[in-house]
Amino acid sequence: MKDKLRLAFAAAAGGFSPDRVVADPELNRVFLAACREQGLAGSDATLSRALLNLRKKGELRGLKSKRSSFPKEDEYRFAAEIAARFIERRDGLTLDDVLCDPQLAGEFDSLAARVAPGFTSAQYRWAALNLRKTKRLSPELLSRIVRPEQVYIFRVPDLDINAVPAASGLYLFFTTNCVLYVGEAENLNRRVRKHLDHSDSKGLARWLWEQGSDELHLELQVLPPNTTTRVRRAMEIELIRSRNPTFNIQR
Repeated sequence: MKDKLRLAFAAAAGGFSPDRVVADPELNRVFLAACREQGLAGSDATLSRALLNLRKKGELRGLKSKRSSFPKEDEYRFAAEIAARFIERRDGLTLDDVLCDPQLAGEFDSLAARVAPGFTSAQYRWAALNLRKTKRLSPELLSRIVRPEQVYIFRVPDLDINAVPAASGLYLFFTTNCVLYVGEAENLNRRVRKHLDHSDSKGLARWLWEQGSDELHLELQVLPPNTTTRVRRAMEIELIRSRNPTFNIQR
């Protein structure tokens, strides 16, 4: 199987790296077609994962790769982070899990495009890989211990406040390029209503007054009912350290 994967990779890569072949939909289609021509069985996700495993094991050494880059990455990098974190939080999956699976990768693209529209799937996916390379997608470990029951993202201008559950959890307000505020609540509906009416975070309240809510998004992470206040606050602190929101005080 290794030799056939190497041949399929060579047929598709055009000098690019295995990561680029998995992340770029066009190159990935060529790679998967070459795998089928070689008689390799398995799902698309299995074959893409097998290619990454070859790379990790050093089985593709000696094959030189072009350096990959895309223009204007600073305009959609944050959107890629939000999308990757959202699926990680919801499903407990790694970025490789997401990019190797066509359905999850498509969902990742859609989420990123909701935050920063107008870019290609390859751009969003490569930005996420670059974030990981620079250790800006380090795992948020507490979310793996206490898994959210549900995770949602809303555009605040389109938000029906009644759709916000009256359950305990975590929330993040963010724009197209940064997280503004992270919090925890025993009742998410009541807490979000308070922020949108007149936030007790002075920084967020002023931002809403000056900027309005047109570019504002809200992520909700609904936690299991038995999650204690102490655990919620620990998860909030981890999110603050990881996401570096503008209006929270680092603790």
